[in-house]
Amino acid sequence: MNADSINKNHLNKESVFLRQAKADDIDALEQLLNRCYRQTEGWTNEADLVGGIRITQAELASVINNPKHYLFVYPKTTTGARDDDETGELLGCIAVDMKVDTDSNRDDQDQSDYYNKAYIGMFAVHPELQGQGVGNVILEAAETFAERHLQSSTQAPDEKPARLTMSILSHRPELLAYYQRRGYQLNGNKMPFPDDGNNGEPKRQDLELLELEKIVST
Repeated sequence: MNADSINKNHLNKESVFLRQAKADDIDALEQLLNRCYRQTEGWTNEADLVGGIRITQAELASVINNPKHYLFVYPKTTTGARDDDETGELLGCIAVDMKVDTDSNRDDQDQSDYYNKAYIGMFAVHPELQGQGVGNVILEAAETFAERHLQSSTQAPDEKPARLTMSILSHRPELLAYYQRRGYQLNGNKMPFPDDGNNGEPKRQDLELLELEKIVST
């Protein structure tokens, strides 16, 4: 996808819509995610911190086929309207990984092990559309979906609120500020960036993944 292929006259935050990803979207998803995360375009890229590819087609196929992992895409259509023909290109995506414990057989002493959260990842907006509110709409839609799903799926005790979590790279103060403005806070959990080669190649030794969370119900 090149910049000339986007007619911004038809694309803005009011035109954003999402659908669940299909196997036919894998090629376009791979291009979008690797472009947004690894190339020096837009303000959300990680090119200065991580090299290599962001994701493979096999990993995307695994996500799409996982019934607890929802991957949503914002497809480009011929006019920007939801009901028009899709071009095969993707303008954005976001994933919601449900981590809900619904074990009704646990006894009282096991309640402390209960977890009720959704992990948000693979969030990307085409570089030519960044800074126009498109990402805000996509994130809010994913949050609403996750919150409703958590509330309908859980058998949690009242003291265990539903949470949204995500991980961001350290040394990205502007990205941290973006999520903090949207109600996410650092929860103290962090880990060194994996050096197994499956997530790209870190360009600095002190790179970490910082976990953010947002309470969405009590």
